[in-house]
Amino acid sequence: MGLDQYAFIVFPVSEHKGIEEEDNREDIAYWRKHNRLHGWMENLYVAKGGKETFNCIDLELTLEDLDKLEKDIKSSSLPHTQGFFFGDDSYSYDKEEQASKDLEFIDTAKKSIADGNKVYYSSWW
Repeated sequence: MGLDQYAFIVFPVSEHKGIEEEDNREDIAYWRKHNRLHGWMENLYVAKGGKETFNCIDLELTLEDLDKLEKDIKSSSLPHTQGFFFGDDSYSYDKEEQASKDLEFIDTAKKSIADGNKVYYSSWW
């Protein structure tokens, strides 16, 4: 058990006529116990009006959200976040490698939104 995190694209249904709704999505990132990223996403969820426990909730990310996330990653200011299933502080791992992976996700997500798709973050712990 632990914190598993995903980002995925949802394509417009009009492009995928005749297929099941779950087939119009594509995973673009996966993280394991990146608790600082999860804390950042949870803060965003609350800022957008979320009130439930932030677990197994699909959070839509906008270009503005991704710009802010990019800024916070580059300044190493993702919030310290703890939880029973979250593991050690994700900044205690190779922070530069993690940041590189995070920024790669942001680049992919921004391009996908520019192409008319939606991007979501979700987690399970």
